[in-house]
Amino acid sequence: MSAFLRKGDFWSGLALAALGAFIVERASHWVYLGDDGPGPAFFPLWYGGAMLVLSLLLVAGAVLRPGAGAAELRWSELRRALLCWVAFAACIALLEPLGFMLAFALLTWFIVARMYGQPHGKAVVLGVAGAVLFQLLFSYVLDIQLPAGVLGGLVAR
Repeated sequence: MSAFLRKGDFWSGLALAALGAFIVERASHWVYLGDDGPGPAFFPLWYGGAMLVLSLLLVAGAVLRPGAGAAELRWSELRRALLCWVAFAACIALLEPLGFMLAFALLTWFIVARMYGQPHGKAVVLGVAGAVLFQLLFSYVLDIQLPAGVLGGLVAR
């Protein structure tokens, strides 16, 4: 088996390239520029394209320099990354029932306290402060309503 096939950079680069291609393909059906400025495809096309290019560079680096750079795939690190991904997916699933503020505060608490081993008090303060700041930013600065969930009228403007 080729040395680059045992490298995490090769496989993660392929996965990210597939995700970038998917984002670009889906966003290519949307409006890029509208009468009022950038449309819904503007940012996804740019970050999907950047993700695609950079991930292909990662794959090329793993193939062209198989002995240099990236270390062997470490399963404990992969589990940690997948756990973080599952936490993000759970946060997205909880947005509607719990609302943005609670879902985001729980996500922040989990990452800070459980994944980074910081004290729970610090994680709660960061979670609540981050949720409140994002709520204020989206509601008052960007004029975008985030899901309120169980908090209902407490977070509505």
